[in-house]
Amino acid sequence: MERKANNETQKSLSKVVINWYPGHMAKTKRQIIEDLKLVDLVVEILDARIPLASQNPDIQEYIKEKNKIVVINKCDLADEATTIAWVKYFEKNNIPAVITDANSGKGIRDVINKIQTVAKESQAKYAQKGRVGKNIRVLVLGIPNVGKSSFINRISKKTSAKVGNKPGVTRQKQWIKVEEGIELMDTPGVLWPKFENEKIAMNLAYAGTIKDDILEKTEIAFSLLKYLVNNYKQNLSERYKLDNKIDEIMNSSDDIDENDKYLSILDTIAKKRGAIMSGGRIDYEKVSVILLDEFRSGKIGKITLEQPVK
Repeated sequence: MERKANNETQKSLSKVVINWYPGHMAKTKRQIIEDLKLVDLVVEILDARIPLASQNPDIQEYIKEKNKIVVINKCDLADEATTIAWVKYFEKNNIPAVITDANSGKGIRDVINKIQTVAKESQAKYAQKGRVGKNIRVLVLGIPNVGKSSFINRISKKTSAKVGNKPGVTRQKQWIKVEEGIELMDTPGVLWPKFENEKIAMNLAYAGTIKDDILEKTEIAFSLLKYLVNNYKQNLSERYKLDNKIDEIMNSSDDIDENDKYLSILDTIAKKRGAIMSGGRIDYEKVSVILLDEFRSGKIGKITLEQPVK
């Protein structure tokens, strides 16, 4: 990646509209609309690092008439204080929210309690019609890579849902009994057809929700680096042992293009991690993979990419 080429890439990113829609996602959307008729409430799984970007706007329109609970998952990877702020944001908008880490089981019991609380109104209506003891039926939604399958496996104490590291790995609809009185319907992760908002598209790319072959890894990593420098400088510095190098580079001559400064930081990380090709050239593909993998796995620290609007 030459510096000039990288500058052109950054200019082009602002014009990018990611437009893709695999056929199975269109079919899944239609099925979800039908399945909503069968359930009492919706549980929507969100990624704690990107609570807004991980909401499918197409589906929001169809679930607005249903009681909904938001599960803010992957809290182990996100900034704790910001995650709590997101709970307050949703609750201010009359949407119950629960923080979870499906991998460890944190918050799962809280979700069950919240389902029971929210469903009381529906249960009371059934009782009035003489339908006592009817199960609470819940539709579980989530875009790819928010940890939906892990959540379902944890809450059901089974391995009912197929889990994988590729978006959309959950394949077929199924009812899953959680405990006495609660049944969940699993659905495949589904994205929407066009990402017109560049910020949302990039946040999804950072988190690995959009496959890396949709955008270049080097573009995604460079853009992520800029965010980390401006918002999580200490995390970046500690992970890659940069000491005062970030401040030194960013405070250097005003004559140096800002993108070149960020590229110098990426170069420094590459050298620290041995991402060097013959002749001492930087291996941008390799350092990009390192940066993205270590962000996604939480090795750079607990990081949130979106802040709630106050």
